[in-house]
This record gives sequence, structure tokens and C-alpha cells, in this order.
Amino acid sequence: MLIFPLINDVSRKIIHIDMDAFFAAIEVRDNPALKGKPVVIGADPRLSGGRGVVSTCSYEARAFGIHSAMSSKEAYERCPQAIFISGNYEKYQEVGHQVREIFHRYTDLVEPMSIDEAYLDVTENKLGINSAVKIAKLIQYDIWNELHLTASAGVSYNKFLAKIASDMKKPRGLTLILPEEAVGVLAALPVEKFHGVGKKTVKRLHEMGVYTGKDLLEVPEMVLIDKFGRFGYDLYRKARGISNSPVKVNRVRKSIGKERTYRKLLYREEDALKELASLCQRVAASLTKHQKKGRTIVLKIRYGDFTTLTRRHSLEEATDQVETIDSQVRKIFEEVGQPDKGIRLLGVTVTNFQT
Repeated sequence: MLIFPLINDVSRKIIHIDMDAFFAAIEVRDNPALKGKPVVIGADPRLSGGRGVVSTCSYEARAFGIHSAMSSKEAYERCPQAIFISGNYEKYQEVGHQVREIFHRYTDLVEPMSIDEAYLDVTENKLGINSAVKIAKLIQYDIWNELHLTASAGVSYNKFLAKIASDMKKPRGLTLILPEEAVGVLAALPVEKFHGVGKKTVKRLHEMGVYTGKDLLEVPEMVLIDKFGRFGYDLYRKARGISNSPVKVNRVRKSIGKERTYRKLLYREEDALKELASLCQRVAASLTKHQKKGRTIVLKIRYGDFTTLTRRHSLEEATDQVETIDSQVRKIFEEVGQPDKGIRLLGVTVTNFQT
């Protein structure tokens, strides 16, 4: 068996910038009467027949348990006094470009993850500043001074830790994780806070008795690889603060999709359609966040015997609307779905993006 050494590159200086409640913050900035109120960016369910999905919301709305990808109907049930705004995505995109212009004053090594977050490699930067923390503070200041918006920042020697750091003190926070602090910080962190660890993986880790980074450190590498494949290899290293992926300047997203595996097979059509509706809401929310519209909608079904069916349908016009995605997915499922065989996995993807 080949044993690969654990090589940890701590030479880089990486910043993760995450705008605070971006779409909602823009609306509050442009309409001060909204300040301090629960603002939800999404269709008002009272006007849309209960349809629609939350793109984002203000921190006041989050206090009621509202979050992105939640249905607008559920958001209203949690907070009837919420102010729903359908959103002006052209305006948000314009402000997003303004934010990126600020990033490029400091470095051209910028990897946008969506309209409201990006990684910056400032190891060598345009101003010759040695301190990544100082650069992060300058960027936060520029964003506030010029755009009247706030951002949170995380600083560390790799993207994984910088992302975790930016989530620690939101909003308007700035957190630094030094190389000698990384393992201790991660050991105290719940595994669900590890960026890239989804709900399904969290459940499987909990079943293994793994609840924190400290627990994860005690699991042998081969056990993680056996349980999670390539991701287990990465997870073993991330628990030790090792993640050497560089900032990728030309990162291009070609599709956005969500899928879910069911331990208890789905045999009823209404159960399958309910799950598909949830997946469509999550895909639509992600499309909105990434400012993407696609023409091709893909449905993936895996049955109890592990046979997998994939069908796609292309639209005349690109869309990011949950109603359109859900409608097409339902049509495809009604044509090819066989719930009586027992459904193990469902997936919805939108691709063929509008350029």
C-alpha cells in the first residue's frame, strides 16, 4: 500500500471575503426604512400562491430561522411580519462587480465563488503589504466607505481555513487562523461546520461517533477513505489543517445541481414529487446566488437495484425560476419515473447556462 506524506503548504496568505446578507443589505442600504426589519429576498407567498424560494434574508429575518433555499411559504409561516422583496438581480450583479473591482486593487489572484464571496491570494500583492490581516481590513473599509455594505473576512494559509474563519464572526467580522492554531481550532469545531461536509456526510459521521474535529482526528485514514472515497482522503487532511488547493482565477461553473440519497426507499409518487420540489427550490436558490440561468434541466433517478436513469429537457429561454424548474422536472418524472421500483436517489441539475 502506498503511503503519501502529509505535506502542508503554509507559505500562502489567503483571504476569504463573504458579503453580509448581500441582497438584503443592498435593499436596506437603498431604502433606510427597512433597517432593523426582517427582510426576505424572494417571492411573497401571499401573491404567488405559496410558490417561491428564499434567495437570502437579513439577519433580523434569520433570527426567526429563515434561511436561503427555504420556501417562501415556510418563511412567511415563521415570520408573518417579514417584508418580502422579489429582488433586483441586475442591481445586485452590478454591485457585485463593484466589490470585485475593490478586490483587484490588491491582487489579481481572485477566485469568485458566487456573486457575494471570493478567495484572494495576497501572498504577493499589488501594494506590497506583508500583512494579510491588514489587507482584509482595507478591503472591508473600502467596501463600507464606497458601497455602504459590510463584509466578513477570514484569513489563513489555505482556502479551507479562510472560509471557516470568515464564518466565525458574522457580520462585519475578521478572524485569523495561524498555522500553529489550525488543528486546535478545527478540533473544537462541529463537523457540520467543516466547509464541504454536507448533511448526508454529517449523518454518516455521527453514526461513526464523529461529532467534532477532535473526533475526526482519531479516525484512521483508510477508514475514512473506505467510508467516503476520495472525500475521505481530503477529510483526513482537512482535520489536520491541510488543504493545498490554489486560488483558481479562471474558475468556470458549468452546472448547478442538488441530489439526495434515501436510506429508506421512496415508493410513492407523491413522496418523490415532494422531494423533487425541495431539490428544485435549492437549485433555484443556488442559481440566483451564482447569477446563473440555464436552458437545460436534468432529472436523475437511481432505483433500489442501483440502476440509474438520467433525462434532460431543454427550454427555449434560460431560467432560474423555481416554478419553471419544478414544472419541467415533474413532467420528466411523470414520463419516466417508476416509483414502484423503489427510489434510492433523486437529483436535479440546471446546465447550458446563458452567456
